[in-house]
Amino acid sequence: MSKFLKGTLILMMAGLITRVLGFINRIVVARFIGEEGVGLFMMAFPTLILVITITQMGIPVAISKNVAEAEARGDFKKIKKILVVSLAVTLSLSVIFTPALILLAPYLSHTLFTDPRTYYPLVAIAPIVPIVAISSVIRGYFQGRQNMAPAAFSQVIEQIIRILLIAIMTRAFLPYGIEYAAAGAMIASVLGELASLIYLFTAFKLKKKFKIRKNFFKSISSGKQTFKELMEIALPATGSRMIGSLSWFFEPIVVSHSLAIAGVAAVAATKQYGALTGYALPLLMLPSFITVSLSTSLVPAISEANSKKEFKTVEHRLQQALRFSLITGGLAVILLYVFAEPLMEIMYGSKNGAGFIKLMAPFFIFYYYQGPLQAVLQALNLARAAMINSLIGAIVKTAVIFLLATQPQFGINGAALGIVVGTLLVTLLHFMTVMKVIPFTIYVMDYVKFLAATLVSALASFWLYRVPFQELSMLPRLLGSIMVMCVLYTILLWTAGLIKRSDIVMFRKLIKK
Repeated sequence: MSKFLKGTLILMMAGLITRVLGFINRIVVARFIGEEGVGLFMMAFPTLILVITITQMGIPVAISKNVAEAEARGDFKKIKKILVVSLAVTLSLSVIFTPALILLAPYLSHTLFTDPRTYYPLVAIAPIVPIVAISSVIRGYFQGRQNMAPAAFSQVIEQIIRILLIAIMTRAFLPYGIEYAAAGAMIASVLGELASLIYLFTAFKLKKKFKIRKNFFKSISSGKQTFKELMEIALPATGSRMIGSLSWFFEPIVVSHSLAIAGVAAVAATKQYGALTGYALPLLMLPSFITVSLSTSLVPAISEANSKKEFKTVEHRLQQALRFSLITGGLAVILLYVFAEPLMEIMYGSKNGAGFIKLMAPFFIFYYYQGPLQAVLQALNLARAAMINSLIGAIVKTAVIFLLATQPQFGINGAALGIVVGTLLVTLLHFMTVMKVIPFTIYVMDYVKFLAATLVSALASFWLYRVPFQELSMLPRLLGSIMVMCVLYTILLWTAGLIKRSDIVMFRKLIKK
């Protein structure tokens, strides 16, 4: 099995475990603090992501790519210099932006988010910034060496610690108010990330082939060329991610102000935003653990193949990634669209958010495609093109949210439609850019077969849930319908040739390992 596939599958399995654990977190939080508390959490969270994006400056992607190329040459001195320079940059930025986040929290909460209670989650999450800065450098190193296990295990550890603490923290702070309970959930996230960093640092010390502390400052002073090489990749990659982070940062601001124009009170707007971003979107993004895994593995694998001028390998890797994304994304779309209401009821004890899922699910197949395409653009030094595509999508998304959410007949559904339009546009632009630089073949009949298999499976699962299984209680009825639907979907894809015998052999080998 190739390093690319092995690494991808390890990350997929860890990603699945992480997402399941993450859903347990969300269920606990939702049941303790409800839509309003989740809304406060989700309004503050994009600010954290923006600060982390600025702090990292796209360096993890650059580390992954440069370490992969240096290891291919056996240049461990270069790898050390890459790590030293990266740590110096990210730690310096985190020292600046962590206090800045705390100092700006009153203005952000009172003026921009229109809900002063977001102040407490914002302050509580600030200490996570330097922790993530160091973790991202170590993860980039392991990804560059195509050793995905440490990053995978660290994600699982983070979620387990968070689960152990989140119920305790939210329950302890809840008597003081819903805003304090949301801050408690943020503190649990900080401690989970700290546990993840401790594991990553230990794994790094055991596996590295050089001493980081030896001549540390000398390596920094002589690392101007390394810094330049990192920035050539990191800055365009930062631009692309920065656009996404800025878009997400402005999203709750635009939504809250738009809903205010539409006549929705601040507390109600917080609840509606919580249902959309805290209940519906996490379910819709669940299959992204596969696309994230593929994207993480694609950058070093395609960088290595491209540096060796193996262009057929580049196309083959991309075809593999897109096929996996299509198959898993199709299954997710069926499951979420058909079973939106029972899933929300079982997980959160409320059907609020099911309407968002039904509205957005059919279009989210494009979201699952987006990650691998962006990873390929970064690996081929086309991060600037990816940045421009993301900028166009972000502008259009924000404009659509404002135009629709300010109208009472749309309200919060306007925000959902804006997210869909932005995602669809960015994915199509990425795909068109990739088509220009890679001799890429589109197998039209495969897409026709996939569409037919998806429609048949959706209709069958819809009928199963409402006719043969209707006498069962909700949970066995849901599980039975999903199991039959998954089997039918797999059989149809196998018959159509979209799932190959080599895929089964590959998974079997991984499970043995």
